[in-house]
Amino acid sequence: MAEPRKKALISHGVAAQNRKARFDYKILDTYEAGLVLVGPEVKSLRAGRATLSEAWAGERDGEMWIFNLYIPEWQAGSVVAKFEPRRPRKLLLHKKQAEALAGAVTREGATLVPLDIHFNDRGVAKLTLGLAEGKTKADKRQAIAERDWKRDKARVMRDRG
Repeated sequence: MAEPRKKALISHGVAAQNRKARFDYKILDTYEAGLVLVGPEVKSLRAGRATLSEAWAGERDGEMWIFNLYIPEWQAGSVVAKFEPRRPRKLLLHKKQAEALAGAVTREGATLVPLDIHFNDRGVAKLTLGLAEGKTKADKRQAIAERDWKRDKARVMRDRG
């Protein structure tokens, strides 16, 4: 019997996604930000083990941070390299981008939603942030109806040949 293959580490591409964000929010604009991480956090991200579903971004002391992003401890890590899985992590943005995002959140009542964490071509971890407005229940119902119609239409077209 063949032994199971180990899951390869992610060198570039999406490491974690917040799929529910696009359903719950209307994304107005997207920004790409760097993340300040420690070594074992990067290893855990490369294994694809992060959770973005409860994370949110905001301003603290004039800097942008991501809160409640869950990156579990790296299992092969040593005792010295332990870290807090849900600690706030600093976002690396240009000063004008950070000011614009903070202004949009305070003035317009928008929300900063993390959409995904990915590794760029150079292998650097990046976070895609969405400047978003919340959807109403009616908008969500309409999105569900539209998605169901597209699925049914594709099924009919496939059956007809």
